[in-house]
Amino acid sequence: MLQPTIFRRRTNLDLPEEIVLEILTRLPVKSLLRFRCVCKSWYSYITNPNFISTHLNSLLSHNHGYVIYMRRTFPRYSSSSSHSQVCTVCCDRTFERVPEFRIPFTFRSGRPKLVGSCNGILLLCLTDFIVSEFNAVYLWNPSIRKFKKLPDTCLSRLHHAKLGFGYDSLNNDYKVVRISRSRVKVMPPLEVEVYTLSSDSWKRIELGIPWRPNVVFCKINCSLSSPFVSGHLHWMFLYVEDRGGRKRRFTRMILSFDVNSEKFKELPLPDDEGSCITIYLTSFKGKLALIKFRSGVQSCDTLCSIWVMREYGVFDSWNKLCVVPVEGTYNIIGFTKYDLLLIRRRPRLVSTNSELEREVKSVLIDPETLHENEISIPVDNRLDLATHMESLALLHGENVVSY
Repeated sequence: MLQPTIFRRRTNLDLPEEIVLEILTRLPVKSLLRFRCVCKSWYSYITNPNFISTHLNSLLSHNHGYVIYMRRTFPRYSSSSSHSQVCTVCCDRTFERVPEFRIPFTFRSGRPKLVGSCNGILLLCLTDFIVSEFNAVYLWNPSIRKFKKLPDTCLSRLHHAKLGFGYDSLNNDYKVVRISRSRVKVMPPLEVEVYTLSSDSWKRIELGIPWRPNVVFCKINCSLSSPFVSGHLHWMFLYVEDRGGRKRRFTRMILSFDVNSEKFKELPLPDDEGSCITIYLTSFKGKLALIKFRSGVQSCDTLCSIWVMREYGVFDSWNKLCVVPVEGTYNIIGFTKYDLLLIRRRPRLVSTNSELEREVKSVLIDPETLHENEISIPVDNRLDLATHMESLALLHGENVVSY
């Protein structure tokens, strides 16, 4: 009598190790987190820093991305003021919402600010105009549900701090840069600290850029997150020179920081005719970019010009990509990974059921076709926004907390 066929579970994959690794590098983060329990060898593969780096490069090449943003609310200053803070997540191309991220840590007061995102890790700090909790800085990877609070800095009593977050490709490491100004001194020099994830520590470094002797005021203007381009972090820097008498000269330049070598340098802005209403520093298709707003012919019109540095660090490579006429633009939020310009319109009065209401809209503009697409996100307050992706970064390390 024939026995029924029994499909036995195989205990051996019979696949070469390099094939197994190739398959694993193509899997999403959630699957890899589960597959750590399959066997000891898979756990060893997935938690290896080299594999994490290879998996990240695979994700970057496949353009799996999101946009993550936080509403800039100003809660009452209490111990529970930020318990309900969340990050909204949308698909990068369509702005379709996916499940939101609830911040797993709280601040003593004030509200968290989303500083930026790099390779799946978010950098958040405290924004508080009353209580000075300058050392509340966190790295957070919501994909793997882990975060860590950065140690206190030695410059905690400085204010007007600006942060930047980038990846050290030479050492497969992450660094946070903090530029601060003294409470007492209105003038430079600025104080700079660099936090390195692998050592879990801050260190002070020199700015290394000589100051002009007649500078009477300086300011780092960061309306958007400091763009990380070609291994460098960037801030828009404004300084005022005394030209004698009551004459003052206002000059803008780009302050660039090489994350690998930890050196600063100046980058000049492109030559452009006339003055602008405002200017933003950002990135476009992996290139350093500027967005300038100036008044149009009509009083209600605004011209948005986009400049791109084709070859990093080369002044002559600044190129005006396009000029986008945008009626009544109030604020630019930034570029998405798919190179769409996200803009918030000025509030307008519209008639609804015989009543006038203020209407605020956000639109995505394709700089190449100038096609506009209205999106529905809450924009009654300004947003902290960054492009985001899933990754295994921050999987292990000192003082990393799981939740």
